[in-house]
Amino acid sequence: MTPQPLSPRSPFSAIRAIDYTVIFVRDMAAMRRFYEDVLAFPLLRELSPNWIEYGLGSNTLALARPSRTAGDAPLPAGSAALQLAFKVSAAEVDACAEELVRQNVALVSPPTNQSFGHRTLFFRDPDGNLLEVYAEI
Repeated sequence: MTPQPLSPRSPFSAIRAIDYTVIFVRDMAAMRRFYEDVLAFPLLRELSPNWIEYGLGSNTLALARPSRTAGDAPLPAGSAALQLAFKVSAAEVDACAEELVRQNVALVSPPTNQSFGHRTLFFRDPDGNLLEVYAEI
């Protein structure tokens, strides 16, 4: 039996992490108020009125008005384009839920212990994207 030749290494195997995530926004003012005032994410920098970055640990979350994708059909209102999950401690899941309720943000699902070992909380941002705060339990 002859050995199979090794497949060439993909240059993408050098990727070790997601460096930044971009949310394409419909309403920049509402999204900015939500991420800065409700979630209290620290503003990293504002490159223009169309690009705002928040620092989350070693990652960056950017809000952007579409430019390269401006020709794409917009998602219908109420449709999530993505889900983001933010990891905290179990007690912080409940504290986050309390803060969201205090800020009049509707919960999609209140803090719940899941069978797969997570305590989860789900809610939406002003553009309808699904956000999760979770803890391993």
